[in-house]
This record gives sequence, C-alpha cells and structure tokens, in this order.
Amino acid sequence: MSGQYISELERHLKEGKFVYTGELEPEKTTDISETIEMARELKGYVVACNVTDNPRACAYISSVVASYLIQKEAGMEVIFQLTCRDRNRLALTSELLGAYALGIRNVLALTGDHTTLGDNPQAKPVFDLDSAQLIYMIRKMVDEKTDLAGNPIHHPPKFIVGGVANPNAEPLEAEILKFARKVKAGMQFCQTQVTFDIEKTKAFLKEVERFEVPVILGIFPLKSYGIAEFFDKNVPGCAVPRHLLESLREMDKGITDKQKRKQKIDELNIEFFGEFCRELRKTTRLAGLHVMAVGYTRIIPPLIEVIGR
Repeated sequence: MSGQYISELERHLKEGKFVYTGELEPEKTTDISETIEMARELKGYVVACNVTDNPRACAYISSVVASYLIQKEAGMEVIFQLTCRDRNRLALTSELLGAYALGIRNVLALTGDHTTLGDNPQAKPVFDLDSAQLIYMIRKMVDEKTDLAGNPIHHPPKFIVGGVANPNAEPLEAEILKFARKVKAGMQFCQTQVTFDIEKTKAFLKEVERFEVPVILGIFPLKSYGIAEFFDKNVPGCAVPRHLLESLREMDKGITDKQKRKQKIDELNIEFFGEFCRELRKTTRLAGLHVMAVGYTRIIPPLIEVIGR
C-alpha cells in the first residue's frame, strides 16, 4: 500500500471506483477455518469484508481476533466491526490499539443491538458511547493522537472509519440528522442496513448527497424461502417484496431437484438485484454495494458481472 492510502478500501473510495464489500460472520467457535475459506472465495470480487462483532447481541468469537486471522490466512482485507454495547471507552480504546497493532486499518463503528435480543439476555449492556461518539473517539485517536480524555497515544493508529445508516427509517428526517451527526464526528464512509425498496433508497441517497460521504448500500441476496421469511418477519422496517417471497416459496415447494432449485434461486436474485442496483447506479451517486451473503458466496461473482464495476 502506498503512503497515500492506508487501505485498499480507502484507495478505491478516494479514486471513485465502484466498491463491493462482503460480510463474514464467525460464530460461537474457536475454529474459523470455514470463515477463512469463505474469505478466500471472495478474493478478487470484493475489496474488503466486514467481520461482525457479536451480531444480534450473540456471544461469538472476538471480532479483532477473527479479523486478524482472516487477513493473515486468506489475504482478504477486513472491515473490523466494533460495537459500543459490550465495552466502555477504556475497552474500546484498547481494542482499537490492538487492532491496529495486528494490521487492521478499516473500522465500522456501531452502537449494537441490546443484550435482551441476544443469546445471553441476562447480560448487562454497557453503551458508554454511541456510534457517533465512537467515530469521534477514533478520529481523535488518529488526528489528535490522544484518547477521548486527551491522554497522548504513543505510535497512534491510522484508521479509515465508517458508520451505518438505515434507508428504511421512518421518519427519514431523523435518520438524516443521525447521518449528519456522524459526518460531523468524522465518518469517512457509510454502509447501510439492508434495503429492498428502491424509492426509499433513492430518497435516502438524494438526501445524503450533500454530505459528500461515500455510501455503500447493503443488499441481502435470499438463499432460500426459509431465510427470506425469517428476515421478513424479524428485521424491523425491512420487508422482503411479496413477489420475491412468493417466487421463493413456489420454488421451495415445486422444485424437488436441489441443483435446479439452487439455479432458479440464483437467477431470481440476479434478476432482482441486478435491475435494482443498475437503476441506483444510473440515478444516484451510490459509491458501492455491501453484499451480505454469508453462506451464499456463489451469488457474488455473477451478481457483480451483471451490475458491473
């Protein structure tokens, strides 16, 4: 990496290239060999992969450890997710210093789901900071070379820091205010929550154009009817379109040959998301796509071919 950029993700964004990022979710295990293999499969297709940090408030392997192993073993650049739910500012600072020492350069700051939603609902949440305050803290570490209290950092880290936004939020105005707060705190890129609604997405992207922060849109290819139904029922504010659900249900019941069913499901996803994303590329200043396809990596190469780079 040249001295001008600290990561490939930063280089792609600064050079105005259309960016693809992927998602990796190491779970409750000490062996992440399957996750590393998924990362290898995505090399050459995505510029970096998010590594989740106790998603849905479930206790999984350390995100910083998994991120390090993925970069070391698979050669895949990572976006280290860091949530405020489980740590106070001391632990967040320590985690960031350790991440940088291990070669991690991209961070996505998240507030995190409440512990009552996870697999250890009795756990006490922390939330010492929220995601905007975490972004501010990271920028302070990088730019001012101090921690949040102003204590100097020897050999300070250099990160590119991102935040999250929700194009499905109602009212949208409140979400734009949150976006503006994160920009003011120092957000350098944004990855969004999953969206299927093109009009809501266009409205969101139009509203945030003025901030001149690159937005990478979250999409979720649907591997099966069961996954689509679960997502539709359990992710607030993000409904799967009826025609997609119905098509997947018909394939699930009507196609007994597993290979043929996989092929038809792939074709359905490519048709829907291909049209969806090409339209957004033509009509908005979308900077890229965050393809959340954990366990469905085969869809990413043909999807990128259809959408284009």
